[in-house]
Amino acid sequence: MLLRIVVVIVLMILALVVFRLTSRSATPAAGTTAPDFTLLSQEGSSVSLKDYRGKWVVLYFYPKDQTPGCSREAHNFQVDQPKYAERNAVVLGVSVDSVDSHKKFCAKEGLNFSLLADTEHKVSDAYGSLTNLGLVKFSARHTFLIDPTGRIAKLYTSVDPSKHSQEVLAELDELEKSVASQR
Repeated sequence: MLLRIVVVIVLMILALVVFRLTSRSATPAAGTTAPDFTLLSQEGSSVSLKDYRGKWVVLYFYPKDQTPGCSREAHNFQVDQPKYAERNAVVLGVSVDSVDSHKKFCAKEGLNFSLLADTEHKVSDAYGSLTNLGLVKFSARHTFLIDPTGRIAKLYTSVDPSKHSQEVLAELDELEKSVASQR
């Protein structure tokens, strides 16, 4: 009987530890003001969300530079850059990797949009995208579509890197139709 009680207590403690290690901050909801930030890009320049008022912003968080899924997603955003420009939209990628890591990733993949280094994990945390596994922290694959006024228009918490860029472009088209019909 005592052994069962000890086992139950140990299991409860383990469950609590696992929950705390894998917990995330709350994700900002659609319709709310997007948390502002300033981070360094792969070029070492400061990039702030407020710099893009008047444009749509595709703020995508990803786990790690130069991994298969992240490379595929970044490549698709790169290929679609002219389509984003047509829609008055910019793409900003965020991970907890360093500026130097982003620079190498951009050179290897031929990326010319900004990848932002969230080395202090503050922006990933503010957007509910920080995954904390104890010793290892990384950004979860989330995307926030931010409207020209700085409000979150759409969020994606389940992303397929191979088709995500097309999904975001389609959503931008729908949101623009909605705005046009309200005029």
